[in-house]
Amino acid sequence: MKFTESLIISLIAEHYSLAVICRILNGYDELNFLLTDSSDKKYIFKIATEEHNPYFLDAQVQMINLLSKSALSKKFQHYIPANSSVDIGKIIFDGSTYYFRLLSYLEGDFWVNQKEKMLALSYNLGLFLGEMDLTLKDFKHPAANRHYDWDVKNTLDVRKNLHYIKSHENRRLVAYFLMQFETEVQPHISSLRNAVIHNDANDYNVLVEGDQITGLIDFGDMVCTSLINNLAIACTYAMLDSEKPLEVAAEIVKGYHSKMAITELEVSLVYYLIAGRLCISLCQSAFNYSKDSSNEHHFLTEKPAWQLMHQLIKINPLKAHNEFRLACEFSAVINPNENHETILKERKQYLGNNLSISYNTKLKIDKGALQYLYDDQGNTFLDCVNNVSHVGHCHPTVVKAMQKQIATLNTNTRYLNDAIVEYAKRLTGTLPEELTVCYFTNSGSEANDLAIRMSRHFTKQKDVIVLDHAYHGTSTTAIEMSPYKFDGKGGFGKMLYIHKAQNPDMYRGAFKYGDNQAGEKYAQDVDRIILSLEIESKKPAAFICETLLGVGGQIALPPNYLKEVYTKVRKTGGICIADEVQVGFGRVGTKFWGFELQDVVPDIVVLGKPIGNGHPLAAVITTKKIADAFNNGMEYFNTFGGNPVSMATGLAVLNVIEEEELQKNVLEVGNYLLHRLASLKPKYNIIGDVRGNGLFVGVELVKDRITMEPAVPEIDHIVERMKDRGFLMSTDGPLYNVLKIKPPIIFSKENADAFVDNLDQVFAEL
Repeated sequence: MKFTESLIISLIAEHYSLAVICRILNGYDELNFLLTDSSDKKYIFKIATEEHNPYFLDAQVQMINLLSKSALSKKFQHYIPANSSVDIGKIIFDGSTYYFRLLSYLEGDFWVNQKEKMLALSYNLGLFLGEMDLTLKDFKHPAANRHYDWDVKNTLDVRKNLHYIKSHENRRLVAYFLMQFETEVQPHISSLRNAVIHNDANDYNVLVEGDQITGLIDFGDMVCTSLINNLAIACTYAMLDSEKPLEVAAEIVKGYHSKMAITELEVSLVYYLIAGRLCISLCQSAFNYSKDSSNEHHFLTEKPAWQLMHQLIKINPLKAHNEFRLACEFSAVINPNENHETILKERKQYLGNNLSISYNTKLKIDKGALQYLYDDQGNTFLDCVNNVSHVGHCHPTVVKAMQKQIATLNTNTRYLNDAIVEYAKRLTGTLPEELTVCYFTNSGSEANDLAIRMSRHFTKQKDVIVLDHAYHGTSTTAIEMSPYKFDGKGGFGKMLYIHKAQNPDMYRGAFKYGDNQAGEKYAQDVDRIILSLEIESKKPAAFICETLLGVGGQIALPPNYLKEVYTKVRKTGGICIADEVQVGFGRVGTKFWGFELQDVVPDIVVLGKPIGNGHPLAAVITTKKIADAFNNGMEYFNTFGGNPVSMATGLAVLNVIEEEELQKNVLEVGNYLLHRLASLKPKYNIIGDVRGNGLFVGVELVKDRITMEPAVPEIDHIVERMKDRGFLMSTDGPLYNVLKIKPPIIFSKENADAFVDNLDQVFAEL
């Protein structure tokens, strides 16, 4: 039934003996009307449908009646009884039941309309809520014991609506915080204090004047739940549209605690409860969009809520916890003077001393959050270098797949299991049709070792051609074919059966950018090696090459280089191995695999690092012909290679790349990042070269562009200064003068801008 203004006026005259004028107000749930009588006195008239439990409406009445007897009386609406002396009236129209209530009107402006919000206002909001919750601490009503979608305790219920969020980035962000809620909050809910709370001190329900709280309206969300949720909800909405949301929340916590003491357990959860409320709100908005809702109240806070969600993940949870503890005058959980001497001493005692640690001031990373890392000092870092966490640290889809499988089964490949076959199918489905047989290992080093073993078995030869400065892993065989290691400090030198081909570096090498035949010219150096082997009546067993050079200097191969080399090697009967450990799985953007940039099909492809998003998983994929030859009677068995947990993890990574269109993201963001980095080159002579594909990027730094003298130690200073600014990166290249930039492929344009803007400022400091 449609309640018109004229109908409302007649209802008020009949049931309250008041002559009023009426204006319809928007509302989220119930129907609301603003009434004004002849003396300009205002009222709020509310109508609820028969779907609303009258006992729950009574609970609202009882709660407000209790508050009206407290020192806060003037900050709440009062119920005005009908002529029949009841606070809740009932009418029946066209066979439907409606419940109505008349309330006094509160003066004041909504929190959301205050353009300048001083911190005193946040503190006073905390004071007000603390006093209100103290007044209500013994309030009970059976109808408040309900299951309610907007109860933060039920945050995980919104997973059913997660798929309605269309943006991959936003959906991933909400999924991450839901996973954190499950881990950090859910186990403690039964230990938290319960109370009947208002449950919706949002920016449209809190009334203010200056820096004072003048009222709180709308008790329709009241519920019996964890007491701390009332504070967390208020913090959530007060933080909206704030440039310093953590400061705002800390002031509310401080004010609240001064009236209603918070426990240490409760304060440890506030950050995650705030995230939980945002998850509920954003999933509900997405669901409402799917239903083509025209109710503007369904979307009022959506834009600022997304903004806050993106701000929240940049706030180290430890920092938030520390700030909230200090607001309550608890001891700090961050020791700013901690220098990690104890852990450094114990590392030296119990670990090999050639296990290196990054940065002059060492970092103790405690938590990962997609493209961010959090340390033990409350700092947040944008991870610009960890290509191992390919789809982001603690990606919820990958984590959930691992958790589910490890709780079900983990064993070796001697038993039949669907997962290993399914994953092999999916993985080979991304590769050329010739590459059909998989062998699973635990690391890229192990996979490269196996690939060389297979090539030697197939060709009956031992010699291997590698690129100068290459690195292929840590096993004995991998070290033997890694000039980066055997030619470096502590190296044992080149073995007689290893042969170094020229590094096809178009910046420093003999053949430069602009030479259209550079690929073919660099490839001719392989002829030299093949000829030298022929003189000794030998042939190469294999040519192995990263399809973009990592340690070699973040170098994209010249066009046609691999096509030429593969042709030469195959003429001798040798095997061509593509090391995709660092560059595969869509990182190069335009293609899924690095070798596709060269328009070649390898005989063996080696995968590692990103394949399991940090889980120890790698693979060798080859042709049936090579695999059949390798099946010579000696069993190939790898205890953990291909275990069900690894297979579930690998499948999850492939699913994420596909479902979140991450290769497309790499192409767009990678091109944007390269453009922004290239724009710095005219400003700073220290930048010699900017190169790469997708999110595999190198910036080579030189003291002089003519002599190309490497800019060391300048580059180390830059890396340290960027770390101080919250950006983690590293160096690479034969001369250690290349900034390597290989972030998780969920890296955004916003991340790229923040990174380049700060790099610009660090260059300017030089």
